[in-house]
Amino acid sequence: MDFLAEARSLLASHPVVDGHNDLPWALREHVRYDLDRLDIAADQTGRLHTDIPRLRAGGVGAQFWSVYVRSDMAGDDAVSATLEQVDVVGRLLARYPADLARALTADDMEAARKEGRIASLMGAEGGHSINNSLATLRALHALGVRYMTLTHNDNNDWADSATDEPGVGGLSDFGREVVREMNRTGMLVDLSHVAVTTMRDALDTTEAPVIFSHSSARAICDHPRNIPDDVLERLAGNGGVAMATFVPKFILPEAVAWTAAADENMRANGLHPLDTTEAGMKVQRTYEAAHPRPMATASTVADHLDHMREAAGIDHIGIGGDFDGTAFTPAGLEDVAGYPNLVAELLRRGWSRADVAKLTWENAVRALRDAEAVARALQTTRAPSNATLDRA
Repeated sequence: MDFLAEARSLLASHPVVDGHNDLPWALREHVRYDLDRLDIAADQTGRLHTDIPRLRAGGVGAQFWSVYVRSDMAGDDAVSATLEQVDVVGRLLARYPADLARALTADDMEAARKEGRIASLMGAEGGHSINNSLATLRALHALGVRYMTLTHNDNNDWADSATDEPGVGGLSDFGREVVREMNRTGMLVDLSHVAVTTMRDALDTTEAPVIFSHSSARAICDHPRNIPDDVLERLAGNGGVAMATFVPKFILPEAVAWTAAADENMRANGLHPLDTTEAGMKVQRTYEAAHPRPMATASTVADHLDHMREAAGIDHIGIGGDFDGTAFTPAGLEDVAGYPNLVAELLRRGWSRADVAKLTWENAVRALRDAEAVARALQTTRAPSNATLDRA
C-alpha cells in the first residue's frame, strides 16, 4: 500500500484540526504585524513554519491560532498584547477570505470544511491574559477566543504551571471560578502547560470537556509539559481531547537535556529561548552546528499517539503541533505541510481510517460542540460571575 497517498486521500475528507499554532506571535516578532512584509499567501519556508500553500499541502482543515503573550508580561500589558494578537488574526481572515474562514462554533468548522476553507479559531495561551478579570475572560470569548490555556510557563495568581515552583497547589478558589465561568461561556479549558495538580483540580471542577492543545504522553517522555497516564485515563469520563505536540524536547527523551543547554545558550546571548526571529535562529543554528541535536521524527510522535490512544481511548486524542512556537521540529514534520507523513506512519502501524478520522477531525469538533451544549444549559441557570481574586 502507498501509505502516503492513502494519508492524503484521508485528509481530503477528514482534514487536521490542529490545536495550537503560534503564527500570530511570529508575525509580531518578525514584522510587528505588518502583513505586507510577510505574505502567507506565498511560501515562507525559511522564515515561518506556516503559510497557506503549506497548510493546504498538509491537509489542515481547522486551526486554533494561538493568541499568545509571554508570561513575563503582566497586568494590562498582557491584556493589550493579547488584543493585538486577536486583531492580527482578524486581519489575516480579512486578507485571505478564500482560504481562511472565521469559526466560532463546531457548526462553523463543518461549514468551512464543506466550503474547502480552513476554519480559523483562536486560543489564548495563558491565564495571565485576563489579568484576574472574569469580565476580560468574557470579552475574549465575545471576540472569538474559544479556549484559554490556564497558565503558560509561569504560575499566575490562581493556577500553577508545569514549569514553575508550586504556588497555590493547583487551582485556587478563584481558579476554580475561572474554570466554571469558562464552562458557562463555552470557552474550552486548555490544560497544556499546567501542573499536574492543576490538571486534576480542573478535571474535578469542570462540567465541560477539557483539551490539551499541545501536550504529549509523560509515560513516553518524562517532561513536566506532558500528561501522566492517570490524567489521560480521566478524559473518557470528561469527554476531553489530548492533542499531541511535535516539540522535540517534549517528545524525545534525548532532546530534553540538549534543549535545556540550547536554551541556556540563548540566554547567554541575551535572547529569550523562544525567540524564533532571524537573530534568534542564527544563534540556535550556530549552537546546533557545534552540538548536533537528537532528532525526533514522525515515528516519535506516533509512539506518543499509540500510547495516548491506549490510555485515553481513540475518542479522546488529537493533534497540536505548536508550529511557529518552537525553534526545532521533527524530521518529516518540519512545518505544517508534514501532517500526511504522520498520518501515513499511523496507517503503516495499522490504525484504521475511522480511527485516524477521529484523531484528525472528529474528536476536536465533538469536544467543542459538547462544550457549547454545556454552556447553553448553564446560561439558563447561572448568571455571569462577579468573582474577583480576593473574593472568589
